[in-house]
Amino acid sequence: MTATDDFADVPERYRGLWRRLQLDVPGLRDTTTWAHWLQTARWHADLRVPDAARPAEVVGAPSHSPHPALALQTGFFGRTEVYLQPAGERCTWHRQLDVQPDRGRPDTGWMAFEQPDCVVETGLHGDFREVWQRVPGSTGRTMVLAELAPSTGDAAPLATHGARWLLSGQWLMRVRARRIRWSGESGAALWPADTAPGDTLATVVFRHPESTAALLDFEISFGRWCDGVWAIERSTLPALEGRRESLGWRRLDDRLAEVTSAAGTERWQVLEWSDGP
Repeated sequence: MTATDDFADVPERYRGLWRRLQLDVPGLRDTTTWAHWLQTARWHADLRVPDAARPAEVVGAPSHSPHPALALQTGFFGRTEVYLQPAGERCTWHRQLDVQPDRGRPDTGWMAFEQPDCVVETGLHGDFREVWQRVPGSTGRTMVLAELAPSTGDAAPLATHGARWLLSGQWLMRVRARRIRWSGESGAALWPADTAPGDTLATVVFRHPESTAALLDFEISFGRWCDGVWAIERSTLPALEGRRESLGWRRLDDRLAEVTSAAGTERWQVLEWSDGP
């Protein structure tokens, strides 16, 4: 399957897992936030966990009672578009699933590769500068899979706001959107009606404390996959950190792949698949 857009594959220099070394915004330099961006030829997943999202009371807290500080985490999944202009090279991350509410502006940056494994991003619609370094062992084989809706046939549609798997080299990410529904609204309504463009998740949680657990029920988990075992290093759901999950997959055809885990074997739709060099 190809993406439902006409974006070209991103250049090879973008692909792999990137770790943020530094963020500069007016009056602040951040070198401590855990921030990783995984990029395949077409798709991306991003997770950022600031120190403020991990106060002592969060560590070891029961998963059914998430701490409001977790609303400070950010992360998203979607398609990546790179294009060249005389003024420079621009990259836009088109977010399809997002921990945070819609920001009301594109996520676009000017990109400058100072070295093959170091890129500097300067915000086009925001005043910031980020320095990213590619992680060794993060290129080569890539895979992006999308969860299918329950069905008895092979032509099952994609699950609405379903999970995604992204693999690049040794590094794997799972993205699963929140399942919250608001009364009086059909489908998977992600945000209450009083959410305005630019509101943060922390703001929404403050307005709707009774829905804190549902609002924070958005998973982005990250870790190394090796010899059929995925070791989760960081997650928007802290209770998952440190877990080791048995996990494997095989491609069935151009459209489908089988994913085998402790929960059994399921069919997923192939969004991207490359065995690498």
